[in-house]
Amino acid sequence: MKGMPTIFTHAIAGATIARIAVAGPQPKALSYAAAFVAMLPDADVIAFYVGVPYGGMLGHRGLTHSLAFACAAGLVGAGWSGTGWGRIRTAACLAAATASHGFLDALTNGGRGVAFFAPFSSERFFFPVTPIAVSPIGPAFFSERGVSVLASEIVWVWVPLLLINVVMMARARRANPS
Repeated sequence: MKGMPTIFTHAIAGATIARIAVAGPQPKALSYAAAFVAMLPDADVIAFYVGVPYGGMLGHRGLTHSLAFACAAGLVGAGWSGTGWGRIRTAACLAAATASHGFLDALTNGGRGVAFFAPFSSERFFFPVTPIAVSPIGPAFFSERGVSVLASEIVWVWVPLLLINVVMMARARRANPS
């Protein structure tokens, strides 16, 4: 079964990681960049249309879902930010947001696993617990099954991320009461 968590869930996870990474006011550009890089690994779905085998290094959940790719995305993204600590924090934030994609995919109940260690290993992994229903790819997303996947993601991902965001906002208000 092909699939993944929905692209919406990946974006929300990336934006939440940006919120956690920044101690002060939330820079919108970082939130947008983190949401974007959290969705970026699924650019590999093009592999389905150009004949790359699913289980190949460049197939779905292959190289673009790896920790090496996440680090590279963080470094490239940080190249457009400030200097010094700001650049290092941006790189770490964007790498974590990109890596969150593979982590969420490894929590799904379908597919062939995630190649976390590509390009050094083509072995694919799932986490021991896979509570997230795998999302259909393409037009099948807009089906009854697609709705049930969103319901699964709301319970297992969106609600916990919402709670994290509420806590982070409350902490920010306590730190800056104005």
